[in-house]
Amino acid sequence: MSFAALFSLTVLSALHGVASLPSALGPSGQVAAAWYTSWHASGVPNAFPDTAIPWEKYNTVIYSFAVTTPDVNTISLSGSDASLYDFVARARAHNVAAHVGIGGWGGSMFFSSNVATPENRTAFVTTVADFAVKYGLSGIEFDWEFPNKQGIGCNTIAADDTQNFLYFLQELRKNPVGAMLTLTAAVSIAPFNDASGNPSKDVSDFAKVFDYIVVMDYDIWGKWSPTVGPNSPLDDTCADPANRAGSAVSAVKAWTAAGIPVNQIVLGVPSYGHSFSVSPSDAFVYGSQTELAPNPKFDASKQPLGDAWGNAGGADACGVQEGPGGTFELWGLVDGGFLATDGNPAPGISYRYDTCSQTPYVYNPTSQVMVSFDNADSFAAKGKYIQKTGLKGFSMWEAGGDYNDILLDSIRTAAGY
Repeated sequence: MSFAALFSLTVLSALHGVASLPSALGPSGQVAAAWYTSWHASGVPNAFPDTAIPWEKYNTVIYSFAVTTPDVNTISLSGSDASLYDFVARARAHNVAAHVGIGGWGGSMFFSSNVATPENRTAFVTTVADFAVKYGLSGIEFDWEFPNKQGIGCNTIAADDTQNFLYFLQELRKNPVGAMLTLTAAVSIAPFNDASGNPSKDVSDFAKVFDYIVVMDYDIWGKWSPTVGPNSPLDDTCADPANRAGSAVSAVKAWTAAGIPVNQIVLGVPSYGHSFSVSPSDAFVYGSQTELAPNPKFDASKQPLGDAWGNAGGADACGVQEGPGGTFELWGLVDGGFLATDGNPAPGISYRYDTCSQTPYVYNPTSQVMVSFDNADSFAAKGKYIQKTGLKGFSMWEAGGDYNDILLDSIRTAAGY
């Protein structure tokens, strides 16, 4: 091994030590994490540079995203606006593990082809390891949410995606760099698809190569749903069968049944909510002008724009035209007049807290916009669930979506940090 390579490994080992230390923020080994979206660092309303991250309240921050490319030897940062070197330096200065997420909704197109053959897997292992060394990372998060299932619409997929992903990770763990990295994955509420296209019944071998997985308990209901529903339900076992689209409780049950230990599961939680256009006649319980109805119908042809960070529409990564995303960050709900600065409903705004899903809703009868979101109460419920169930912690999408740390402080306190 050359001196340069040995030096790089020594540096990386020191960085990995930061990631491996028990957290001083709460229970030993627990994860307090957030994704940091570099494209919101500057040039947008309510810009959120990494200097604004409340570093002292996290032990892991995930820079998002590096993306896959057709070239198995290349990982691209083309969609990222902030300096990754500066981000890593700032994280190290605060004794926080600096991870990078590879993939994401629009950046996972070539995972399947990159791990499809032994030759590609070996090359991709080198690519990931070199990337980690180049930037001095403590960990890599693989954000390939849907092996053997189409995500955004133009991803390469194959029946053997999940098995090939496992082979790749096993080889990465044998690499001198990969052996020292914290390796994680952001996953959907169901286990990776098997070769038949159904959720795998046994993913226990992934527990041997991942330090933990992050179950993304959000985007459960949205503009694609038949009715208004909770963006991030804690539980849905108490809901009517027609209103069970998934939840933290059902997701943890599915992943543990498939072989991932509960203490290797981090709960992904959202700082944003989804909006819907709902007429007053549907928004309220019949005969009431104040009590919001559960699961009202909405007008999909009148999708609200969302806040200043919301996707206004246009061509997606596949070149397909899409309408407005309609999302509101917590700060966007304050800016939009739905919430007061303390996080409570603003005057004139109707409010409902669903005790089954443990999520709130707000409704502006003037604009006829309803938003399913998360607040301090719902994050407290999630934090208590994390502590009670023995999950490994939480990760919030995204660090810049909170308002005065209302969500972050709530979940940390409830989870025992």
